[in-house]
Amino acid sequence: MAYKVPFVNYRRHYLSMEKEIDAAIKAVMLNGDFILRQHVREFESQVANFVGVKHAIGLNSGTDALYLSLLAAGIGPGQEVITVAHTFLATVGAIVNCGAKPVLVDVRQDYNMDIEQVEKAITLKTRAVIPVHLNGRMCQMDKLMKIVKKHELIVIEDAAQALGAMFKGKKAGSIGLTGCFSFYPAKVLGTAGDGGMVVTDNGKVADKVRALRDNGRVMGQDQVMCYGFNSRLDNLHAAMLSVKFKYLPAWLEKRREIAIKYHDYLSKISQIQLPPPPQSNGDYHDIFQNYVIRAEKRDKLASHLRENSIETLISWPIPLNHQKALELSNYVLPETEAISREVLSLPMYPEMDDEQVQYVIKKVSDFYS
Repeated sequence: MAYKVPFVNYRRHYLSMEKEIDAAIKAVMLNGDFILRQHVREFESQVANFVGVKHAIGLNSGTDALYLSLLAAGIGPGQEVITVAHTFLATVGAIVNCGAKPVLVDVRQDYNMDIEQVEKAITLKTRAVIPVHLNGRMCQMDKLMKIVKKHELIVIEDAAQALGAMFKGKKAGSIGLTGCFSFYPAKVLGTAGDGGMVVTDNGKVADKVRALRDNGRVMGQDQVMCYGFNSRLDNLHAAMLSVKFKYLPAWLEKRREIAIKYHDYLSKISQIQLPPPPQSNGDYHDIFQNYVIRAEKRDKLASHLRENSIETLISWPIPLNHQKALELSNYVLPETEAISREVLSLPMYPEMDDEQVQYVIKKVSDFYS
């Protein structure tokens, strides 16, 4: 189906930078710079400077950013890691795949970890906490850091949806031991496939992640630090991401402008609950990776919008603690379960023009009128 308003417009996105992206790809191909070459190093430096950390390590996915962060921090069998169920499967999967046990707490109405529940979930086996900064809004990191400092725990920030978001002046990924980013195509900074990154101020952790991504080898030496994986960010992806990176601040601002328009019109509809508008709380600087509403008759609304050529997304209709294969059904998470019945993500991307934004607003309003 050709949507009048797609959820993401990849074609329009590419055409806005076509010559620059094509030139970057051509440079990689002509020079044969394919694996861990200059484009990767330059992009790592760009992200490290942007986030405000000493080290950035390019990986093949946001999933591996979480997994290798846990391994580099020494997380393994017999230990527990606290996180949430209202997240992409990779967050919990990374914990399980390194041999640890995920312990789930509920989220607040802003879809982020309910920090008040974290301390109650800590046991003698707890080693780490993974807060998920969902939809471009950060968790209450000041409260979380007080708790983890008290109990001597590690924090791995799942910032896959929050590149550029801030809480009390600190950027996502800069507060915990590591921050983990994804460059999946639909992210605020996405490539033409998969890509990810770990950022950290800890030199030992950075060295371990660099070795883990390259089969355990120490870069520039003949030594091996450990057994590792093939989890490198390819130069082609890094070259494209470097081109896009200079546009990121403008893209983030455009997302916030669209969020204001959505809020100004949709806030009049009593049957839906909107995210906080930009500048509503000085502690938060949200980047609106997704614009997520909670809607009465959610499934019928989604069908209505699809019939009117508007593409939407539901994240996630079945919460992880209700996925039988994951064996997490012992957790009762009322807010997570309510959210899964009600959430709907509306189109949100910087290439949206005002006509498209107003069309989405009108069709949502038509449904409830």
